[in-house]
Amino acid sequence: MATEATFTVPSDQFPLGTVFNQLPNVTVELERLIPAQDAVVPYFWVRGTEVDDIESGFSEHPGAKEIRLVDSVEDEYLLRVEWAVDYDDVLTILAETEVPLIEATGTNQQWTFEIRGDDRSDIAAFQRRCRELGIPLTLTELHALTPVETATEATLTDTQQEALVLAYERGYFESPREVTLEALGEELGISQQAVGSRLRGGIKHVLGSTLSTHPVRS
Repeated sequence: MATEATFTVPSDQFPLGTVFNQLPNVTVELERLIPAQDAVVPYFWVRGTEVDDIESGFSEHPGAKEIRLVDSVEDEYLLRVEWAVDYDDVLTILAETEVPLIEATGTNQQWTFEIRGDDRSDIAAFQRRCRELGIPLTLTELHALTPVETATEATLTDTQQEALVLAYERGYFESPREVTLEALGEELGISQQAVGSRLRGGIKHVLGSTLSTHPVRS
C-alpha cells in the first residue's frame, strides 16, 4: 500500500543547507526534483531576502555543480541547481532509491520533507540508505494513503509504528524469527532494549484497539 513519510534533518545535513550560513533568515522550499543521467536537478524557491547575487549563497556547497537564477518575484527567487550524483546526500539517495519527494521546506533550524513510497518497504529502504551514510533522519509521521485512519493506527505513536512496520517487514514475527532485536536496533539507530520497548508498547495498543472492537461473547 502506498505510504507517505515525513522526516526532519538538521539544516546543515540537507542539500542547499549552506545558504543559511550567509542568509540565516530565509526559507527554502523545493519546487521539484528531476533526476538526470549524471546529475540531480532540484528547482527551489528562496524566500525572505533581497540580495542581488542569490546564487552565491549556495556556491560553497560541494554537491552543487551549477546554480542558475530562473525567476524572481520581489523577495522570492526560483533557482535551478545541478547536483552531482556522486555526492552522497538526501537528494541523491532519493534519486537512487526512486522514492518521490513530495515537498521539502528548510529554515536555519531544520529541513522538513515528505516522501512517498509504493509501499512501506520503499520508505524503509530510503531510511536504511540514509543511516548507512550517517544522515541523522528523524521520522515524524508515517501513514498509508487510505481515506480514513484506522483506530489502531490512531493509537500508535510514530516510533511504535516505525518499529512494528520494520519488524514485520524484516520477519521478526515469523517462526523462526528472521531478524534479531539487535539488528532492528542497528537499523533504527537505537538500542535493542528500546526496540523491544517500542514493539511491546505497539503490540499492546494494537491488541487493545482490536479486542475492544471485538468483545468476547458468552
